[in-house]
Amino acid sequence: MNDQLELNMDAYLPLRDVVFNTLREAILRGDLVPGERLMELQLAAKLGVSRTPIREAIRMLEQEGLAITIPRKGAIVAGMTEKDMQDVLEIREALEELSVQVACDKITDEEVAKLRENMENFETSLKSGDLKRMAEADVEFHDVIYQATDNPKLINMLNNLREQMYRYRVEYLKNPSNHEQLLREHEAIYRGIMAKDKDAVTEMIRKQVDVVKNIIREQEK
Repeated sequence: MNDQLELNMDAYLPLRDVVFNTLREAILRGDLVPGERLMELQLAAKLGVSRTPIREAIRMLEQEGLAITIPRKGAIVAGMTEKDMQDVLEIREALEELSVQVACDKITDEEVAKLRENMENFETSLKSGDLKRMAEADVEFHDVIYQATDNPKLINMLNNLREQMYRYRVEYLKNPSNHEQLLREHEAIYRGIMAKDKDAVTEMIRKQVDVVKNIIREQEK
């Protein structure tokens, strides 16, 4: 169990959600690794809560595919094979392409302005050197595109798939030499959506997914 695990308290959320967010972040950061046991008593003691919110949080992690329960062993952090990742990427690529194409048709002037604002926020975040801030700014940029589709079911599917790939995106952000490329990608997506150029934004999404594919291949070697 990672010694740095601390409860990320938020007064506006139920305790189970606070515990869930804390464990989820630890898994995505790699502080809790695939195969590691999620023992209720130990986690409750570590986070200073009862077993009930721990148990509820573990169920929520299972729903996101971040934990699994094994008979007579209990809950463990879920692992994903390269094949699992490739399967997820195939689906994500198709849905991401759909999202930018729909966004080209439906995005409002207000959302275009928000997309530009988030693009600039992402550039600022890269200068901070704060990995969590960078990852959140990247997510916020793409969230505007998702919301522009005005399709809640598509948004939910994209968010779920993105969470499963989060740790690999963080690996890419860790390397400062990749930052300039990310900025160019965001600007190309922004300009493509502004121009309603579906072919251009679709091609850029494919390039972004290819980046994640390469990271997975490197990590599995």
